[in-house]
Amino acid sequence: GRRGARPPLREAGATPSMPPLQEPGSRPRPYMPSLCSTPRNPAVKCYGDRFIPDRSAMDMDMAHYLLTEPRKDRKNGATPSPGKETYRKLLAEKLLNNRTRILAFRNKPPEPENSIFTELRADVASVQARPAKKRRYIPQSADRTLDAPDLVDDYYLNLLDWGSANVLSIALGNTVYLWDAASGSTSELVTVDEDDGPVTSVSWAPDGQNIAIGLNSSAVQIWDSSSNRLLRTLQGAHESRVGSLAWNKSILTAGGMDGKIVNNDVRIRDHAVQTYRGHSQEVCGLKWSGSGRQLASGGNDNLLHIWDVSMASSAQSAGRTQWLHRMEDHSAAVKALAWCPFQSNLLASGGGANDRCIKFWNTHTGACLNSVDTGSQVCALLWNKNDRELLSSHGFTQNQLTLWKYPSMAKMADLNGHTSRVLFMAQVIIFARSL
Repeated sequence: GRRGARPPLREAGATPSMPPLQEPGSRPRPYMPSLCSTPRNPAVKCYGDRFIPDRSAMDMDMAHYLLTEPRKDRKNGATPSPGKETYRKLLAEKLLNNRTRILAFRNKPPEPENSIFTELRADVASVQARPAKKRRYIPQSADRTLDAPDLVDDYYLNLLDWGSANVLSIALGNTVYLWDAASGSTSELVTVDEDDGPVTSVSWAPDGQNIAIGLNSSAVQIWDSSSNRLLRTLQGAHESRVGSLAWNKSILTAGGMDGKIVNNDVRIRDHAVQTYRGHSQEVCGLKWSGSGRQLASGGNDNLLHIWDVSMASSAQSAGRTQWLHRMEDHSAAVKALAWCPFQSNLLASGGGANDRCIKFWNTHTGACLNSVDTGSQVCALLWNKNDRELLSSHGFTQNQLTLWKYPSMAKMADLNGHTSRVLFMAQVIIFARSL
């Protein structure tokens, strides 16, 4: 007894059986099944993969010939004769149809019937087919030019304002003139005495009827424009000229060369109700925010302050008002101030000849958001109330108006025409009145 299973019987000297239809001495070709099996449902198509060869699309005999024929020549080691090489090329052209590729790939997979990419391409095509947006027309010449003799050439004054009744006020020396934009008529409001003049600032009240006039004598007068009547004179709050004025409802804020900013309530006898102290030189820029809660002030001391109405001290108290933010980034006088109409905490400020920059501030945090060097003295700033644009007026050396796109600050246009620096700008704000 031998252990283990007995091998199957085989004749002595017999060789294993050969696969059918195989030449003696040749190696068997491996079985290569197709990657794309035929589905049971003939209506369903099999597309395979475009990066993997599809064996159902191959001629395996042709592939075998192309792989083995050159190898036989290399085994023989003999260089093929020119005649044999010519015969081989003719055979390839006539019988093999110049097929040199062994692996067959499909071009690209078919797209589903309801493809999201088809919809996206259709949307893109429709957008591209839309007509290009027309460029905005910006006139290069003035619509109206008014003669303004005796206009004081002083950077620190504010001698131009446009009221809600569509009437422009301008101070020329000791006289304040009114120009009605609707009728085109001009009238004289007042000519002050030599001891009080010249007029150093003008500012319309929100009602468009009353107007405040700051004087070189440190007094402030309030006039009724419809009757040319002096309503009252505010005195005692300043020691020198009042170069800047700003209204906040019934509060008239005045900034003087003495560095003081005083809130005057025009409804009561003791008008000086609050004082802001922070500037060491003349206050040349004043602007209340749209909410009336914050006041921006700029001075000849190169400082910009943000004041909160709740932090002001009374004029009678000895306490010192603390500003909300104090900005020292400008290197020249800060006169140009403009609150953004579409973002309540955004303020634009402009510096004088040694600064030439427009800066943007977040008045909640006091951070400087951007600074743009304009190349010339910034005299005034105005926001476009209908679009995200900013208009700046300049002094040395081009005396131009520049329209900027915000927030990119791309220059849209330069408007030239003034022969001297454009110290003042005013924008009309017309309020609808019920009949």
